Amino acid sequence: MTPDLMEEGAKRRQAYEARKQAATGTESGGRQAGFGRVSKFGVPDFTQGVALYLDDITVSFDGFKALNALTIMVNVGELRCIIGPNGAGKTTMMDCITGKTRPDSGRAFFGSTIDLLRLSEPEIAQIGIGRKFQKPTVYEELSVFENLELALADDRRVRASLFSRLSGAQLDRIGETLTTIHLRGEAQRSAGLLSHGQKQWLEIGMLLMQDPKLLLLDEPVAGMTDEETERTAELFLSLEGKHSLVVVEHDMKFVDQLTQGRKKVTVLHEGSVLAEGLLSEVQSNEKVVEVYLGR
Repeated sequence: MTPDLMEEGAKRRQAYEARKQAATGTESGGRQAGFGRVSKFGVPDFTQGVALYLDDITVSFDGFKALNALTIMVNVGELRCIIGPNGAGKTTMMDCITGKTRPDSGRAFFGSTIDLLRLSEPEIAQIGIGRKFQKPTVYEELSVFENLELALADDRRVRASLFSRLSGAQLDRIGETLTTIHLRGEAQRSAGLLSHGQKQWLEIGMLLMQDPKLLLLDEPVAGMTDEETERTAELFLSLEGKHSLVVVEHDMKFVDQLTQGRKKVTVLHEGSVLAEGLLSEVQSNEKVVEVYLGR
């Protein structure tokens, strides 16, 4: 089927669903939405309990398959740790989710209705997917409070309105976030004077100000002290349930702190899922030991 026909079919399907909604009073006509159905832009449907669904995603670079028929599903409110050796495809997976890289084939859905492969990077950020890279990126010349205020700005195209008077609700939200990220006592401190770990927390706080439904966190404790790592684990566990989190990490002690012996861990190798299960299960998996843990 050509792209033009597919687009026309989608338009007709939307028109049909609109007529049906008007007749029944419900968005799905009394049924839950299924993967692949087109919904209103920016309104993901989580009624099936799925936050992220990657199906048979393949990405090749000059003949090398960075992702090879990768299939992963993350539930709403779940904290999922992704581990694997260098070159396993972890970063490419995040690039596909956020629109930075377009896969050669496969499907990627946010909730059951938002087709991520049809959206641009800015559109994906707007619908509630936040990504934190390994190196923190904060505005070092601004205070911690001002960094959070910047992230709160409703119209990001109008920076002149950044420092307009905040409402009581906005002030409360910033205060709550400062407490969550362990930086309430550093609110007026210049971000450039924070420790590496504190900068990581601030960037996470900036993402939280945008109320993401899904957080992608790439090696968040790299370079942190043991104390900072422990407090970061506490932070992520406090976010579990309120947000869905995908954490890519090499630090097995940190992964153990996050999973607490009861959460699923996914192991990637050569662009595919090598193993999945409790941390104790994947650590005893002979294939995992051979390609990753045994190195």
